[in-house]
Amino acid sequence: MDVYKEILQKSALGLLTPPIKSLVLLLFLVIVSILFTMLVLLLKYGLYANISFGY
Repeated sequence: MDVYKEILQKSALGLLTPPIKSLVLLLFLVIVSILFTMLVLLLKYGLYANISFGY
C-alpha cells in the first residue's frame, strides 16, 4: 500500500483532488479490463473468426 501511495504522490495524479484521482483510476481499470476481455475472447474464438484483408 505504501508503494501505491508513493506512486500516486510522485505522478501527475498527485496534483489532483481525491475524487478525480478515483475517477482516473476507475477509467484506467475499465480500459484494462476491456482489453483483457478482448484478449480472452480473441484467444478463445480467434480460430473461428473470418478475417479478410481487402479494400
